[in-house]
Amino acid sequence: MPLIIDGEKREWKRDDHEDAAGAFVPQQVLVRNLIRIFLRDGGDLRFEAEDISLEGLDTEHPLVCYRDAAGSAKVIGCDFVAGSDGYQGVSRTAIPDGFLTCHTHEFGYAWLTVMTDVPADPLAVMAVHSRGFAAQITRGPNASRVYLQCPVTDTIDDWPDERIWSELGARFCAPVPRGPIASKQVLPLRGVVFSPMSYGRLYLLGDAAHLISPMSAEGMSLALHDAEVFARAVVHQVEQDDSSPLESYSDTCLTHIWERQASAAWMTDAMHDSGDTSYHGEFLKQVARANLENLVQPRTPKS
Repeated sequence: MPLIIDGEKREWKRDDHEDAAGAFVPQQVLVRNLIRIFLRDGGDLRFEAEDISLEGLDTEHPLVCYRDAAGSAKVIGCDFVAGSDGYQGVSRTAIPDGFLTCHTHEFGYAWLTVMTDVPADPLAVMAVHSRGFAAQITRGPNASRVYLQCPVTDTIDDWPDERIWSELGARFCAPVPRGPIASKQVLPLRGVVFSPMSYGRLYLLGDAAHLISPMSAEGMSLALHDAEVFARAVVHQVEQDDSSPLESYSDTCLTHIWERQASAAWMTDAMHDSGDTSYHGEFLKQVARANLENLVQPRTPKS
């Protein structure tokens, strides 16, 4: 992936992906493919559900209650509930107050995230500059998302379209193609972990249980990891009548989550503190710049 450091184009190759092979798939395309396969194989997927509530989570037969698009009340009886409805969903709020512990880290800066009708070429490029971090990532053949580091106190009113394109060009140290902007949002960067990740027959997955710095690009990967651990545990319960994997679900997932949070915090600091010193000062800039150089310096060939 190209990485522009103060106007100098470098190549960023992460060790853990050095020998990997695969395809670049935008998140919304992956979700669409997963839905298609789920429905093809007989999955029951219900859209436009409203007034969702969870009942009897501390019993052997919890209930998921909701209203469908026609306004009819529906109740689903189940053995387990996978709460994968995001950070603002109802699953986590259904757990009694005082049961969960929340660990939070605020990085002290935000991203202005901008969806544009401008293709990304190359598919992903990032920049470190004295004015702050910047990136442009593909979101399909005719769209991309732009990210600009900004103070957490900024609002979208502080960022008219002209300023966005001008700032992106300044941080990339080159002119950039411009086009229509579909949406803007200011997103404070932070890490959040709730523990434990289960209560009774409810198991929290993905953003319902944790948020990770978007710099790591691992939010969906963590959610898929949770889903795999949970699915394997349920299959084991059904086939082996052994609940131990479900009982250890939270500990298993949290071990992996904290490992990725540590990596994400390190990467976020390296990419952001190494540019604009107005956030954390010159000392941390030099520390971050040293860490950044370790990511992009040429490797010694393996013997």
